[in-house]
Amino acid sequence: MSATVSGRSRSILIKVCNSLLSNTAFALLPKPPIFQCSHCFNTSSSSNRKCDYLEDFSPLKNLNSEDAVISPNERRRIILGLGKLIKKKQGFVLKKFSRDFRPFLLVKIMTQFENRHGAFAFFKFVFREESDRIVKSCCVACHVLAMHGFRIRAQDVLSWMIRRIGVSRGQDLMEFMWRGHFGYESDFSVLDSLMRAFTNAEMDSHALQISRIMRGLGMQPCLSALSILFKLLLRIGDYGSVWKLFRDMIRKGPFPSNIAFNVMIHGFCRKGQVQTGESLLHLMSKFQCEPDVYTYNILINAYCIHGRTSDVWSWVDLMVKRGCTPNTATFSTIINALSKEGKIKEARDIFDEMQENGVSPNTIVYNALMDGFVKAKEIDKATDLFEDMKNNHIKADGVTYNILVSGYHKYERVENLDNSLSYLNRSMCGPLSDYSWPDVTVAILCSEGRTDEATKHLEDMLKEGLPLSVIAFNSIICAYSKKGLETKAFDAYHMMMKYGLTPSSSTCNSLLMCLSRNGKLLEAEELMHYMIQNQFPVNKVAFTVIIDGYFKIGDVMGAQRLWAFMKSKSISPDTVAFSAYIDGLSKSGLVEEAYNVFLQMKNKGVFPNNFTYNSLIAGFCNVGRLNEALKLEKEMIQMDLIPDLFTINILINGYCKQGRMKYALDTYTDMHRFNLVPDIVTYNTLLSGYCKAFDMDTADNLVYKMYTSGWDPDITTYNIRIHGFFVTRKMKKAVLVLNQLLSSGIVPNTITYNTMLNAVCSDIHNDAMILTAKLLKMAFVPNIVTTNLLLSHLRKQRLPQMALKWVEDLKELCLEFDEVTYKILERADCDVKERGDQGVEEDAVYISEEGFFIDFFMHLTYDYLCRNKFYSSRRMIKSGSGRSCNIEQPMLEVNNFREILISDKQVLALLQA
Repeated sequence: MSATVSGRSRSILIKVCNSLLSNTAFALLPKPPIFQCSHCFNTSSSSNRKCDYLEDFSPLKNLNSEDAVISPNERRRIILGLGKLIKKKQGFVLKKFSRDFRPFLLVKIMTQFENRHGAFAFFKFVFREESDRIVKSCCVACHVLAMHGFRIRAQDVLSWMIRRIGVSRGQDLMEFMWRGHFGYESDFSVLDSLMRAFTNAEMDSHALQISRIMRGLGMQPCLSALSILFKLLLRIGDYGSVWKLFRDMIRKGPFPSNIAFNVMIHGFCRKGQVQTGESLLHLMSKFQCEPDVYTYNILINAYCIHGRTSDVWSWVDLMVKRGCTPNTATFSTIINALSKEGKIKEARDIFDEMQENGVSPNTIVYNALMDGFVKAKEIDKATDLFEDMKNNHIKADGVTYNILVSGYHKYERVENLDNSLSYLNRSMCGPLSDYSWPDVTVAILCSEGRTDEATKHLEDMLKEGLPLSVIAFNSIICAYSKKGLETKAFDAYHMMMKYGLTPSSSTCNSLLMCLSRNGKLLEAEELMHYMIQNQFPVNKVAFTVIIDGYFKIGDVMGAQRLWAFMKSKSISPDTVAFSAYIDGLSKSGLVEEAYNVFLQMKNKGVFPNNFTYNSLIAGFCNVGRLNEALKLEKEMIQMDLIPDLFTINILINGYCKQGRMKYALDTYTDMHRFNLVPDIVTYNTLLSGYCKAFDMDTADNLVYKMYTSGWDPDITTYNIRIHGFFVTRKMKKAVLVLNQLLSSGIVPNTITYNTMLNAVCSDIHNDAMILTAKLLKMAFVPNIVTTNLLLSHLRKQRLPQMALKWVEDLKELCLEFDEVTYKILERADCDVKERGDQGVEEDAVYISEEGFFIDFFMHLTYDYLCRNKFYSSRRMIKSGSGRSCNIEQPMLEVNNFREILISDKQVLALLQA
């Protein structure tokens, strides 16, 4: 520090520096949200805050310091600016201002800051009182700032005041500014500043009022101010005001410029009104405006967002024809859209073509293409592209390494990962910027599953003052969200907000996905409302995540409500959103509604993809409307969409369900026409169809063909065959397949157990006894299907009273019954009433061998549920699940049976006793 600085100034500067280290608290705007999501607030008490030496410079220091809404970055700007002011021997100005809020002193301080951001941060810090005296003083400060040529800083002050005092006092502020501007600035200057300030504060009605006042006084609003107002009106959906403002510009001036047209075209395209945007583009020439590359790029991006990538080339041809050269952003938009649609070959062709036309790709283009290669499982081509990027001296960023690291980990390419990390270490001072290095380090740790270590590393880097972007925080939030660790994910989010970083759409989507995966759909929806209210970048992906979550838990009405809310917010669904909604409706059996949404999708110009068609085709097949499914397949081909393996498997399953095995086999043999190879799902689907048709010989031939094609049977294959042989009364072959299952090392599942149990209960003889022994030796694990199966067999054995008795016992264990259970109970109750008490008592006396056998298995089922009741209840409380019992537990509990069931002979002896 200079020796000429006074002792008082030195003391002040020391306090300023200490303040930088002592307080990093950050408070959000004091606007409580409507929805009380538990993660939306930081509830730490203000009493725990450390002493803030920066308070010495505020004339309103006695008021609540939480009213000073500044981030740690803004605090640093203030301290650096005040430090320089003190060095210039202006400490006395700070001393005077700290005693009383004077407008001229405030202007003196704000003009000493080198940039508007530091000056604005200082004003935010000292503006804590909203009384008329303080507001009038700030209005005077705005006039003085404008007089000295600092109009932008004056507009910043006005915007912040308007946000804080609210709409109700907006008229008073206008009057204060208008009455006091004489002698400081012109009528146009003060009205223009007010119009911009109200627009920035999103008070559109006041901004429009100022526009009308200006025209009433014979003035024309500034073009740039009108463009900003257009942007606000389009975002909130006030189209009437947009067109009225546009008409006023045409009649009274100023004529709209390219910027104004671009703002309008972009606003309408964002709302899904692409045709309106196109009309505005063609209208530009009438007002001496020619569409520029930004205009065309806006429309090209809109087409890509709506899945109409095949139509973008007409716009590219038009712009070239009119003498407008496509730039990097043009090609980047198209390459990114094609990569996301899986058309990676076309994307690569365009990448090569743009270089042939003299347009150099940038980091964004490389990242989009690399991400497409990784998602297409072509990791080698992604690596080659990264090498090409290095050779062309294109700077990699955090996104680049996130793509590569996640790809190498996903496909276990350790060697490539090591090479990339080695290059990364060498390039810290080279092509990788200082801002990207910390982000990449955090991303690498997260991709390796070391998320806690990444969080610690991030905290250390923040303490050291290393620059971090939102990418690093997004890596941590995304990693925790994938693991379902919502508390840690939201801790990282709060840390990000504390350091003044604005959440991106990826941040919002990760947090919402975390809540959705944990089944907290209502809380996710509340959080989304909070984000929208606080103007976070919530996009259609966020809505899609929650809608999909509602469908997965079976809450169709919740999904439909949110879909309607998304449309009310003028958020246009894209191909992914439409597809997810159509898929959910189809799986819920609402195939007609799904088809109507499909028609709406096409009418809006959003092109369906393979997933969309597959969802609808599956929906029609599930309800037995195979002809409609086949029509959709033909339409799919006409749309230049090649049916994939999912499409073929869905159609084969549809044929099998109707017993039309010849058509199913023809579809299977015709797969080569689409260059498709059958997978295990294809063979299992056909196998199930032949078993249902009791054609076990053809089923055996199909299994042989499956082996020769290189596919080994899975648990589904074995279950289908076992069930088929049981149904056709070929018990020995069923036992043979079961032995093959056990010898293959595949663990039987509950379906295997229930299939065997159903066969045993249906046909009691020596083979059934041997099968029962095997069943018990495998640690039989029952579920609700098992219970229903046994109850149904009791009723078939003319033991309805025994079935009802077992139900009462099971109710005591909090077992959750389904619709099938209640139907069985209803029929059992009817049987009891029809036969009367005497008939039921006679059946109870003369219980058949089959009845004793089924009752034996009911005892085993009840015993298992009793053993696991405490475990299930404890798990239910821990997870917060609404389900009262989860009976698909590990087999360890049932292994206690082996203490008494040591061998097949002992089991047989027990059963025959």
